[in-house]
Amino acid sequence: MKVHRLMSILLLIESRGTIKANELAEKLEVSLRTIYRDVDKLCESGVPLTTTTGPNGGIHLMEGYSSGLNHLHEQDLMNLYLSGMGIQPVKESDMSIKLNHTLLKLQQHASIDGYTLMENMNKRFHFDEDSWWQDPIRLLDIDDLLSAVFRSSKIRITYEKVNGTSSMRIIHPYGIVVKRADWYVIGFCELSDEIRTFKCERIKAAETLKEEFLIPLNFSLQQYWDASKQAFIGKLIKAEQYHVQLSMSADYARHLSGYEVLSRLKNDSGLLLTINLYDYEYAKSVIYEQLPYIEVLQPEELRKTIQQTLEYLLDKYKNNDPH
Repeated sequence: MKVHRLMSILLLIESRGTIKANELAEKLEVSLRTIYRDVDKLCESGVPLTTTTGPNGGIHLMEGYSSGLNHLHEQDLMNLYLSGMGIQPVKESDMSIKLNHTLLKLQQHASIDGYTLMENMNKRFHFDEDSWWQDPIRLLDIDDLLSAVFRSSKIRITYEKVNGTSSMRIIHPYGIVVKRADWYVIGFCELSDEIRTFKCERIKAAETLKEEFLIPLNFSLQQYWDASKQAFIGKLIKAEQYHVQLSMSADYARHLSGYEVLSRLKNDSGLLLTINLYDYEYAKSVIYEQLPYIEVLQPEELRKTIQQTLEYLLDKYKNNDPH
């Protein structure tokens, strides 16, 4: 993120002409000491920054010098800003192509030291957005969605639900949230008559409409997302409840410290632990790994399954001669 911050400092100085260090620190959410270190780094790389004191003083570029940022258009600045927020463009999308063009513009107008820095970064850093074991996620209409968000245009989408059924709806895209590799569009849905969250990979088709919309004055994308996350987590916690009562020695209890322990009682044989293992299938997988050291007391269905498994294994090893 440091490179993004250095670029942000240059953008702010170029657009303002002169800006105070404490204002840079506030906008970039870092300490004043960090800003001074970054300014020193920019100077060391050949950017002629100077400071003046007084009420109208601050950090500015030497007269006649341009960082090349005045050659950037609105779309360039937008892509740099999103990248600085940590939002990486989707591979082969229009946003990705334009971001590369923006970086080329910066490179063309950089000092010799700055040009060399960018060349070295390009050779020594590589970002691979694909996971090891899953097919790459392709967001079919991400450029149309981004355009609709920036232009406040209504958009008609075909949305596929988890169960495979699809529906067509018109939405007012208020904003986009990127969580790790997952993209979500937040907006008012005319079909359901409420603000909804749509996972972008489930949008199978999108058409930008000519009609525009207004975002409610009291709407905050971050507040909506934070509230949605809490509601989602609360729903999962409520749904994923499978309490398992175990008996074990006191010494072995520490091996279960990573699980959600609901209660802990001492008894004659050691400890009675009740833990939440979320569902039946997950509980089986956990218990099978711990079988030599624990005894399942409840629920009865899980205890019977363990008994049947042990009886099957005992019978298999007792009656079958591998030779």
